[in-house]
Amino acid sequence: MARIELAGIAHSYKANPTQPSDYALRPMEMIWQDGGAYALLGPSGCGKTTLLNIISGLITPSQGKVLFDGHDVTQLPPEKRNIAQVFQFPVIYDTMTVGENLAFPLKNRGWKNAEIERRVAQIAEILELSGELKQRASGLTADAKQKISLGRGLVRPDVAAVLFDEPLTVIDPHLKWLLRRKLKEIHHELKLSLIYVTHDQIEALTFADQVVVMTEGEVVQIGSAQALFEAPAHTFVGYFIGNPGMNLLPCSLRDGRVLISGTNNTLPAPAGLDAGAGQLTLGIRPEYVECLATETAGALPARVLSARNMGTHWLVEGKLGGQRIASKQRTLHPTKSGDTVWMKLPADRTLYYLNDKRVA
Repeated sequence: MARIELAGIAHSYKANPTQPSDYALRPMEMIWQDGGAYALLGPSGCGKTTLLNIISGLITPSQGKVLFDGHDVTQLPPEKRNIAQVFQFPVIYDTMTVGENLAFPLKNRGWKNAEIERRVAQIAEILELSGELKQRASGLTADAKQKISLGRGLVRPDVAAVLFDEPLTVIDPHLKWLLRRKLKEIHHELKLSLIYVTHDQIEALTFADQVVVMTEGEVVQIGSAQALFEAPAHTFVGYFIGNPGMNLLPCSLRDGRVLISGTNNTLPAPAGLDAGAGQLTLGIRPEYVECLATETAGALPARVLSARNMGTHWLVEGKLGGQRIASKQRTLHPTKSGDTVWMKLPADRTLYYLNDKRVA
């Protein structure tokens, strides 16, 4: 296991990058602690796999250094970095048994047979593969083969880190939920450093202690699931995390109050809020928007677009002037499309962003 430091890392697939859009990975500084569980989260094309491949050594960055426990490994190939990597699709030896597949990385490193048997048995039990150890891998389902790939990545206790590149893509949804839980248990039991790439927020938030959110080659926030939900540092994080994501309403400051664009509705401006130069945006999670049947002081009138029963809650979508706004409610008074409701935005749950970045 290792402490991984990315010092001034950036990468471009162009020979002479001159502007931010030329970079697949924009300049960043980052430290991942030994034994941590991290997730790289973002949409396709945001740079998360490029970053993972720089850590593994499959890509040499255009600039910056990769340090393992303070040692510069930037120019070292993957086999010299002592890492394990699990890919999106299963990579196993079909002619071998399940047990032989799990043992292969240890045999290559000269482990004694008794030690190999103990370690293989431990990993097989964790992944519930004990009953298939003598079965040939070629006859197994894609789900089972990917479990073997996971096991091969986890079997070495001395690796600097185990890197996962969307490893549950081919897995059945129910088994995917079970394996996410298993990986969390494995991390606590084996104390390995794990870095997990995914575009699925549920996978990231349930697996990782710290989630690295990326968009357009840039890291916009690193934090726990609670921090990303409660205090998004960037409008992208607010939009990307949650279902539905954060309500983001363009607004402006006028005479000490916040005017929501496209409406005549204003809210008290928090002390010290300064719009400065750029676009001011109000952000609030649907979970915190109160939906009231009658006019209430401080609440804003909204026209109902839809009210859907989602089983665990009602999702009300409305319109404040020209702005759409969503509200999650545990119970709901009779409401239909076209009705007027009153939406209250609690000040302690309302955040403000200037040019997409949160302001205090």
